[in-house]
Amino acid sequence: MKQILIGLLSGLLFGAGLTISTMVDPQRVLAFLDIFGNWDPTLAFVMGGGLMVYLPVYYGFVNKRKTTLFSTPCDIPNNKKIDKKLITGASLFGIGWGVSGICPGPAMTNISSLHDGIILFVITMLIGFMLGNKLQNLSIFK
Repeated sequence: MKQILIGLLSGLLFGAGLTISTMVDPQRVLAFLDIFGNWDPTLAFVMGGGLMVYLPVYYGFVNKRKTTLFSTPCDIPNNKKIDKKLITGASLFGIGWGVSGICPGPAMTNISSLHDGIILFVITMLIGFMLGNKLQNLSIFK
């Protein structure tokens, strides 16, 4: 139960941070990606601020631990291989983010708005998750 509560609180904190920083606004994100037009550097400052808070915590506390706060083993991936699956997934994520100005975190934060575009994004995102699971065993991705 503690794990669920901490997960819920972490999600609420993340969503609140996205909302307060206005990173849930697709137009703000698209303006960040428009480096040759009306560029808005706000997203860079939000990311930089997040890193300045998290990096000292990570290197001072998280990185040294072998177990979680609930005494379960940390399962941190150590795969450093750049393969077709990584390149394909990263490309699809980047293209989707660049076209829509939305990524999964802000989409889930915005779902309560019941805006048609957000609902469509979340539905297609879930379909993409399911297709990705089905397609990852194909030989073209190995």
